[in-house]
Amino acid sequence: MNISNYDSFIAIADPHRRQILRMLSSKEQSINTIAENFDISRPAVSKHIKVLESTGFITIEDRGRERYCVLDQRGFTEIQEWMNYFENYWLTKLKSLDAYLKKSNSPKKRKR
Repeated sequence: MNISNYDSFIAIADPHRRQILRMLSSKEQSINTIAENFDISRPAVSKHIKVLESTGFITIEDRGRERYCVLDQRGFTEIQEWMNYFENYWLTKLKSLDAYLKKSNSPKKRKR
């Protein structure tokens, strides 16, 4: 699969990429520093970083001889929008259920 075809959900599907994102949430880090935290090859880490960059989760900044990864909001936006949609869906369903339960549990007037 071509990296440009990845979406945000594919990017976070891999545990290595999720770990990279967690690492970057505390501070920006060089690619070499990130690679030191994994038992996979440096090229494999680089591939994961490219996926995260292409999907907007991180940006890469050149600083001298080092390349630093920095979290970027763009990748998280697609996921947040998807989550918001379903949060609204479930809130609507739960409100409907609440209204139904209140209606069905209310005391009924007896006819004489």
